Amino acid sequence: MEILGATLRVCVDDLEAAVPFYERLAGGTALRFERGGVQVAAVGCFLLMSGPQAELEVLRKVAATIAVTDVEEARKVLGEMGAHIVAGPVPTPVGRNLIAMHPDGAIYEYADRKA
Repeated sequence: MEILGATLRVCVDDLEAAVPFYERLAGGTALRFERGGVQVAAVGCFLLMSGPQAELEVLRKVAATIAVTDVEEARKVLGEMGAHIVAGPVPTPVGRNLIAMHPDGAIYEYADRKA
């Protein structure tokens, strides 16, 4: 499994107010989408999320998003190493993802950009 990088997950109260700051900080334009009632803006290494508090409570439990070349390979390797696959793999607007709990209890999203 090849790890390509990580994205910091940031829950914000007001996405519209937060996006310009992070666009300037990261030097790019946010890619926006909605998932499960949560508005999302991806800009640079930041994934900004805003929505219903119940949804955000779940999202706050995921420490970071880890980009990998292949989510299926990540699922296999993580399982062999004792991680518990909580959800996925499932399709996303840009590829596929899964949620895994590491043996130490930390929870991460793993994502690829394969259709």
